Amino acid sequence: MESTITVKGQATLPKAIREHLGLHPGDRVKFFVHPDGSVVILPKLPMSALRGMEKPGPAVAVEAMNEAVAAGGAAAAVRRRPR
Repeated sequence: MESTITVKGQATLPKAIREHLGLHPGDRVKFFVHPDGSVVILPKLPMSALRGMEKPGPAVAVEAMNEAVAAGGAAAAVRRRPR
């Protein structure tokens, strides 16, 4: 497939490419240029598209987080102690 560049530097993505990427009018795309000169175009996903991808872990109490931070800080202080 190919497309022509207009005087304004614009090109129309062929319908098959738009359908493959799931692009609709108003969607944004990102271009990545690789060191070998090849270019990759990917749809820019909104943050809402990421919702639900990560399963929530178990709830942790603030006290448990504070204890973990304190333990980590104490361990770091032991490692930094001059000899």
